[in-house]
Amino acid sequence: MKNTFKRIALSVAFAAVAGGSALAQSHLRVGLAEDPDVLDPTLARTYVGRIVFSSICDKLFDIDEKLNVVPQLALSHETSPDGKAVTIKLRPGVKFHDGEAFNAEAAKYSLDRHLTMKASFRKPEIGSVEKVEIVDPMTIRLVLKEPFSPLLAQLTDRAGMMVSPKAAEAAGDKFALKPVCAGPYKFVERVPQDRIVVEKFADYWNKDHVLIDKITYLPIVDSTVRLANLKSGGLDLMERVLATDIKEVRDNPKLRLSKAVSLGWFALLVNVANGPKADNPLGKDARVRRAFELSIDREALNQVVFNGEFVPGNQWVSPQNFYYQQAFPIPKRDVAKAKALLKEAGVSAPLTLDFMVPNGPENRAVAEIIQSMAAEAGFDVKLRVTEFATSIKQGEEGAFQLYLFGWSGRVDPDGNSFIIQACKAPLNFGGYCDKDVDAWHMEARSKTDPAERKKIYEKITAKFLTEGNMLFLYHPQVLIAYSDRLEDYKPMPDGLVRVVGLKLK
Repeated sequence: MKNTFKRIALSVAFAAVAGGSALAQSHLRVGLAEDPDVLDPTLARTYVGRIVFSSICDKLFDIDEKLNVVPQLALSHETSPDGKAVTIKLRPGVKFHDGEAFNAEAAKYSLDRHLTMKASFRKPEIGSVEKVEIVDPMTIRLVLKEPFSPLLAQLTDRAGMMVSPKAAEAAGDKFALKPVCAGPYKFVERVPQDRIVVEKFADYWNKDHVLIDKITYLPIVDSTVRLANLKSGGLDLMERVLATDIKEVRDNPKLRLSKAVSLGWFALLVNVANGPKADNPLGKDARVRRAFELSIDREALNQVVFNGEFVPGNQWVSPQNFYYQQAFPIPKRDVAKAKALLKEAGVSAPLTLDFMVPNGPENRAVAEIIQSMAAEAGFDVKLRVTEFATSIKQGEEGAFQLYLFGWSGRVDPDGNSFIIQACKAPLNFGGYCDKDVDAWHMEARSKTDPAERKKIYEKITAKFLTEGNMLFLYHPQVLIAYSDRLEDYKPMPDGLVRVVGLKLK
């Protein structure tokens, strides 16, 4: 508690200093729920990192409020009749933060880096790209191994972020310490666990719409402390307001609330084949996983933790999404059936489980309720609250049996499933692998007709919900609170804070 008040005091003092020079320089202070991981678009994995990248690294494409793909560093695109080549015309007059020109060579360099760099997390997202060709100085052609319908959607995120070839070559594996991109703001400094500072880039291609001089991102894990900082003036905007704090924000005349159903989801991820921790009945027997799911009441979870504001779900897209499979509705809680399944699987209750939970008040509350519900069905769930970055590392290492795992969501359904469900995919921490599911994912990627793709996803859903290793729980609301000094903020379903067009009065 002492550190909490110290952080508030520091932020208030910071606000006072910033306020004193407000006439000279406008300064937006953003409260993040975690400290981002590496600030290298090729290697990064975190949601909060994407929030920071939205100010420093423009992409070939972006999305609008209605989830349409729109050009950003691209001007236009054209797909060949056979679906195996995508030609992209690039925006002229764009510069990287080091003054180097953005052109076809730079775009090819960035995409090749995503495809070939060791430990790249972008390669699975655009792995269908066989090669990148330069057509002319401002045009590239992506030659594909097979048609890949999610490609443009992938290029609206980190896979579409362009980095300065000169800076990347000079920095090598240290590029994340000082990323150089082509966004509206350039990187200034990072103090881990404390702040990331960026400032307006004078030569930005769309500079007339960049109306704030400087942004400081402040990781403040405790949402209560983030809100206290916002109310006191230490922050101008905070992401991930607690659902239980919505009323407090709405009742404050100096604050505004932005709300949108997220593209993302939260799930219980089960370790089924990643190291010795998988060697237990939950990891080895799908009946035990179904029993665990039947112990959970998703709607009760939503009401108790989120005041009914979130959207219960059992799939990687929400029930409002076109790709949601109505044939597989959210299962109702059935403790008797859960106990019967455990008995059928030969499990003697109570079954003790290690449950890794990333730190945060809502995560802890969700975990405690699941622990209580599961206990009634014969599960002895031991909570292990872990710092967010540590949980990712331990997830990779398979140092868990059950993991409360969140995904911020993508526009195309492929981006919500493949990277976690496919054999050896980068975020497949649980080690799940099924050749049919992989083949169906590849088939869905090759189709452009949404109805055809939905039929293929129905097959994936049928098998994965029965035999897979994820118990999907809910889809969050993107809840962002900000000061009434901040104007023209637009809520976005991906939860990212677009800074172009924002102004402080």
